[in-house]
Amino acid sequence: MQAHDEDLKLLKKVLEIYDQKFIATYLHEKFDKSPTRETINRWLNGKGNPEFSHAEYLHLECLLPQRPGNSAHEFDFVDLFAGIGGIRRGFEDIGGRCVFTSEWNTYAVRTYKANYYCDPDNHTFNEDIRSVTLSGQPDISENDAYRHIDNIIPDHDVLLAGFPCQPFSIAGVSKKNSLGRKHGFECETQGTLFYDVARIIAAKQPPMFLLENVKNLKSHDKGKTFKVILDALQELGYWVADVDSAGPDDPKIIDGQHFVPQHRERIVLVGFRKDLNIHNGFSLKEITKLYPKKKLFLGDILDSKVDDKYILTPKLWEYLFNYSIKHKAKGNGFGYGLVKATDVTRTLSARYYKDGSEILVDRGFDPKKDFSHKLNLKNRPRRLTPKECARLMGYDGPGESKFRIPVSDMQAYKQFGNSVVVPVFSAVAKLMKPKILEAKKVMKRKAKLAA
Repeated sequence: MQAHDEDLKLLKKVLEIYDQKFIATYLHEKFDKSPTRETINRWLNGKGNPEFSHAEYLHLECLLPQRPGNSAHEFDFVDLFAGIGGIRRGFEDIGGRCVFTSEWNTYAVRTYKANYYCDPDNHTFNEDIRSVTLSGQPDISENDAYRHIDNIIPDHDVLLAGFPCQPFSIAGVSKKNSLGRKHGFECETQGTLFYDVARIIAAKQPPMFLLENVKNLKSHDKGKTFKVILDALQELGYWVADVDSAGPDDPKIIDGQHFVPQHRERIVLVGFRKDLNIHNGFSLKEITKLYPKKKLFLGDILDSKVDDKYILTPKLWEYLFNYSIKHKAKGNGFGYGLVKATDVTRTLSARYYKDGSEILVDRGFDPKKDFSHKLNLKNRPRRLTPKECARLMGYDGPGESKFRIPVSDMQAYKQFGNSVVVPVFSAVAKLMKPKILEAKKVMKRKAKLAA
């Protein structure tokens, strides 16, 4: 392969993450005679060949995640509805290798690819999971769909999925039954994205899975959604950890504030294939043993200096202030969340980019003074920066900025607001590891007996 072919290959790889303007600016800051955005665009349109110097080539390579120094791994996993990889991180840290990723959001894919090395020889990246499960083609038989899934998704030891919460409908069951559906979940869950997860589980039969969702999944549609999911997993031959637990102490509901300074509750379903008989003794109650000894507060993850653009405008701050007063007068709890360095925040949402109201960092606002007092106007609160959001979600530790954010602030806020608290799932991964390795041994014994 000629040198310019290698240059073009690298350029296209980097452009899966960053845009042409970023690359041109990045190179210009380091080299006097670097290619312009227009030159890069011409190369991509076949008008000339890329010619990077050796130093430019090396700097472009630095924009990509590097192959781990130790490529050894103990098990394989797949990452479905991957977002920006929050669940993946913990399973890589305990010796796992990701062999398949699926994420449909273009901007989330950019952030994912900026931060995780995906071995081209052992990893597949998919965007629309329905193209794998064929869930949008109702005339495809179950057997054909399962064969298609099996051909595309590699064998794996653990399936990870943070699927969206959607209501189920049994409309059209008779028609589906007339097509020869063998599995009840095929009817009960069709039309939802959980259906795609269930189809993959049915086709691949992984020894274990981890499913994540919002806490309200349990009460969604008066509890019907959660019941259908549990029934489907039972039908597929899996035992779900702590399945009978309920109430305020349900260990399946884990609050991120035990690991980061943010109240964020998520439901975690850990499943084991029943025929492997390895589930005994596993409970998410054990996660309490992995809580950090030192509790983090908001001040631990804040930067001392931030750009003024993150400070609320006088107009927006006045609107939020008055909006809160109006709803408090009506007896409602709606309003902004003003937090100090010693506080734990509310839950960061995907709409944070709109006004930042759920987490506003206090800069010295004095409620005893008039709202329009010059000091109060000067000390208007601010939003978190995207880098601070990365720390609030546990992608970075206090004082760190290692997690790459190759997208706009608006997209970054959406991504972090839709993501998971990384240390929570790192802890769950640690709890699961002994069972994962035990499952591999049992599977190996079964394969020998079958040979």
